[in-house]
Amino acid sequence: MSLSGLLRSHARRRLTPAQAVVLGFLSAIAAGTVAPRLPLAHAAGTEHGWLTALFTATSAVCVTGLIVVDTGSAWSPFGHVVIALLIKTGGIGILSLGALVALATGRRLGFTDRQRLQAQTNALSVGGIVRFVRSLLLFTTGAELVGALALWPLLMRTHDAASAAWSALFHAVSAFNNAGFSLYPDSLAGYAGDPAIGLLIAGLFVLGGIGLVVVIDVALGVGVVARRRRRQPLTLHTRLALLSTLVLAVAGWVAVAGLEWRNPATLGSLTPLERVVAAGFQALTPRTAGFTMVDIEGYRAPTTLVTMLLMFIGGNPGSTAGGVKTTTIAVLVLTALAASRGRSRVTALGRYLAAATITKAAALAILALLVIGAAATLLTITDPGLPVLDLAFESVSAFGTVGLSLGITSDLTAPGQLMLVVLMFAGRVGLLTVALSLAANGRQWVARYPSEDVVVG
Repeated sequence: MSLSGLLRSHARRRLTPAQAVVLGFLSAIAAGTVAPRLPLAHAAGTEHGWLTALFTATSAVCVTGLIVVDTGSAWSPFGHVVIALLIKTGGIGILSLGALVALATGRRLGFTDRQRLQAQTNALSVGGIVRFVRSLLLFTTGAELVGALALWPLLMRTHDAASAAWSALFHAVSAFNNAGFSLYPDSLAGYAGDPAIGLLIAGLFVLGGIGLVVVIDVALGVGVVARRRRRQPLTLHTRLALLSTLVLAVAGWVAVAGLEWRNPATLGSLTPLERVVAAGFQALTPRTAGFTMVDIEGYRAPTTLVTMLLMFIGGNPGSTAGGVKTTTIAVLVLTALAASRGRSRVTALGRYLAAATITKAAALAILALLVIGAAATLLTITDPGLPVLDLAFESVSAFGTVGLSLGITSDLTAPGQLMLVVLMFAGRVGLLTVALSLAANGRQWVARYPSEDVVVG
């Protein structure tokens, strides 16, 4: 082997799991930026610069859905295929795809490779990670194909068979991966009167946002019951994730319906049944889906704030969704309840939570708030002419990889758009992963200091 080959091999071995995840996504974004720059990717009569290509590629790989040009009209069919492939790559994870290619070519994955996959997929352990990645590919692809087949006949009401098939596949991939990209300029607002399409799209992005860990756990439990064996209890993670998802869905639904029911700019112009469906859809889409069935620029201020809170929370860990994650917020709420009752340990559904879990949850939430606050502040400097609430909304949406916007994305200056690029990347990869990737690889001496209390509250 040549000297350069040895150096590259040595560098690969020294990459930490966090660094491998960060470099993997950066590589996918870099490759994805080149493809949209090709004239073949541009719609007739259009031309897009490097910043537009970078923003679009980052938004697709980070499954966000923020756009600076209309997806349907600005890109050619080839460009649409590129965007769909980038969404698929970002949803399943670049390291997962690399692992699947390696396995398909007969290469065995070492322990370090498995650690990197665990870091990317948020799996609970290294054991069984290869089987988990295989299941991830089958699950995501199967759900996308089933969703596309279900959407196809519904879209044939307004499209010919071929265009309906492609639109169904594109939106199924975008929905399941919580990307929010749409081939229509008004997202799904044109189908607000079609509950079937709304429910199908919502079902896809909710399933994608639940996470494979939860799906497998539930499937195993159902399988055991079906075989009339002793019921296998769900893990604490699964129960907490499902309960959090249900509570947020119902609370969001009630909030959006109550606040927007008579607003003529949003739900007020629909029939009662359409309002119920659209309100539920709009309550679920901030869980990082990014699709809309109404014009959110017409939201009342309280609804905008509720949407920002839902975007900040996001979906479940190990899913295609972003945000700080449902279980993170659940842990923090349970910690606050325990503290208010004077309890020294935190319980969740009959189990004690580890101190490390509580510390990680607090670190994630605090880091996210600091990053979003700093980004929103910088956006007020780079784009002083835009409303502060709109800039804050854009920051939360980018970090949460949601893709909802109050219509200012394309109005941002180049520095403002680059700020969103950084936010989308940090939100998709994870703040702790980024921080760990920057940490030194070498062994560090950990000093032991005396403890002392401080007054808080």
